[in-house]
Amino acid sequence: MTRIDFYVLADGADGDRLTLTCRIVERARADDQRVLIHCPETEAARRLDRLLWTWRDGSFLPHGLVGETNPAYTPVLISADGEPATEDQVLINLSPEVPEFFGRFERLCEPLDHDPAVRQAGRARWKYYKDCGYDLKHHEVS
Repeated sequence: MTRIDFYVLADGADGDRLTLTCRIVERARADDQRVLIHCPETEAARRLDRLLWTWRDGSFLPHGLVGETNPAYTPVLISADGEPATEDQVLINLSPEVPEFFGRFERLCEPLDHDPAVRQAGRARWKYYKDCGYDLKHHEVS
């Protein structure tokens, strides 16, 4: 069963869900895991792509947008639709909806920031996963 973790920026914490996503990616890569970031909004996907290149001095997070990079050589992929279907380790969801393909992943990460719409959509996803019987973890990030 997929492990589901919600990462919520604490009140007063700096950043947004894209910077929080970079932190999650960095941790997953430190454990040598492959990551698929589900980001159906083209503008947000492009912003995240740029942010991952400049995330931290001295840090390198090899990544790319699906369709613009070779997935075989790229351990962090940004996808609008869950492709490629061969990815199955870590899924980071930046969609307001529950990704229909999340069940194939070992782990699902749900980053939430201070935006009220993001938090409300996150609560709806939490309820959905809980109603489906998943054991959910909540992490407050400062």
